[in-house]
Amino acid sequence: MSRSQIVAEHLPLLRRYARALTGNQASGDAYVGAMLEALLQDGSLLDQTHGPRAGLFRLFTQIWNSVSVNNNDNDDVATLSLPPERRLSNITPLPRQAFLLLSLEGFSEEEVGYILGTDIAETRKLTDAAGREMAAEIATDVLIIEDETFIAMDLESLVKNLGHNVIGVARTHSDAVALAKNKKPGLILADIQLADGSSGLDAVNELLRTFEVPVVFITAYPERFLTGERPEPAFLISKPFQPAMVSAVASQALFFQRNSRNRTPRAASA
Repeated sequence: MSRSQIVAEHLPLLRRYARALTGNQASGDAYVGAMLEALLQDGSLLDQTHGPRAGLFRLFTQIWNSVSVNNNDNDDVATLSLPPERRLSNITPLPRQAFLLLSLEGFSEEEVGYILGTDIAETRKLTDAAGREMAAEIATDVLIIEDETFIAMDLESLVKNLGHNVIGVARTHSDAVALAKNKKPGLILADIQLADGSSGLDAVNELLRTFEVPVVFITAYPERFLTGERPEPAFLISKPFQPAMVSAVASQALFFQRNSRNRTPRAASA
């Protein structure tokens, strides 16, 4: 398989990881773009010792950890066009990378160690540190937008076990808007395509016109929303999902909401 084919195959999920790590589509894509530029200049940078996907994530990590925005230095920020409200000076980079690589991307501990340049013992320490950091998140009220009964029940149970309160489960666009009017949620978990033909994405965008809230989208077809052809959800989970994946991404979304200085309403996606 050619290098371009390898990149094309794994790029969508790398972009998902990048935006989960940065909390922003544009920022995540800027880092991915920097990685691609480096790879075009020197193809030998792609180490496939643990397979092409792990090699791409390893190269991305090297780019991510080398940019000074992650070391409280602003000199390189302009080159990546990162919005100032998303600077990550308060984040502990390596623990969250380890946690997301394990929980969101499904890499093994050995692969995570390869990607981050750590051994398994250090990888486990990093993951534990991320767990403690995320456990410090303030509990919030959660709105679930999901039309499949059993998935909605699983999400509700998971959210409660994380210490959050579920204000309701909406199965349609109109249900979601009605529930949010009664009590504004602090987090939304939303399916994109609902059974009655309405759109969870449209419902979320309508809500975001009146107040700001972090949103995690859940879909069986993530590749349809990771094309780079239009604005995309910042936090995206694939069905079927693992509880650890939902926990990791929801915590990331809440972390960035808590640390963001930008409090103006915005749209999730076109």
